Amino acid sequence: MVCNSRAACRCLAFTGSENMRFVLYNICYGTGPKFHQLLGVTGKQLRRIEDFLRELEPDLVGLVEIDFGSFRSGRKNQVELLAESLGHYHSYSMKYDQSSLWRHVPIFNRQGNAFLARDRIHNETFHYFDSGMKRLVIELELDHLVVYLVHLSLGARTRQQQLNALFNLVRRAAKPCIVAGDFNVFWGEQEIDLFLAATGLRSVNTRELPTFPSHRPNRHLDFILCSPEIEVVNFQIPQVRFSDHLPLVLDFNVRVECDRRAQNRPDPIPLAAEIGSLAL
Repeated sequence: MVCNSRAACRCLAFTGSENMRFVLYNICYGTGPKFHQLLGVTGKQLRRIEDFLRELEPDLVGLVEIDFGSFRSGRKNQVELLAESLGHYHSYSMKYDQSSLWRHVPIFNRQGNAFLARDRIHNETFHYFDSGMKRLVIELELDHLVVYLVHLSLGARTRQQQLNALFNLVRRAAKPCIVAGDFNVFWGEQEIDLFLAATGLRSVNTRELPTFPSHRPNRHLDFILCSPEIEVVNFQIPQVRFSDHLPLVLDFNVRVECDRRAQNRPDPIPLAAEIGSLAL
């Protein structure tokens, strides 16, 4: 669809002729699928993950539980290693907020989440929830898309508080958006029903296929949620055991109004701001 005048055009248009591929993967710091290996050396498993991602040829990767320099990874930053292997840009941060004591504890102070992106990143913002141990929300802005990466709390009450704050963040997005991550909804998918209704997002895993544990999946913990402007072309959950979680692979395209493509992004908001009317 071609528009001669941006000001005169109000049609919906695809961002390009090729689909984008997004991979979400909780890699458990590259330590493998078994819990007792959590403090183990990561080199062999990380190379398997690297080969797996390279074969998928993703445009964007969201990585949960990544190590950027502890003894497990031989003091090497896994984000930089994977980004270099894929030829991607990267964005990452520690998952504990600035005031957290965990930032001073060995191993924990090298744990975080990350994005790898084929295209240049327009903007990145690191938000932190007010509650929970893991508080990081990475907001990544691309050409016609905003993507949020989260790892929600293990505690049910804290998860709901974090979802409240996440709603307040997502509803201000000026572009179509994806919210993805490990939601830890151990009580089931219904935990996020109100969040989905309030934001208008939808889960691409329409069959609610389980993602954890990788050796015998029986819980749906990992989610990719999309706004209505995002067209889902294909979705799959590869049955690989490089981590205790299974990866999610989404092929998609984005439909945007032509005159929104030059729209400026509002200033980032603190998650400590007023939550709004959503009651979860």
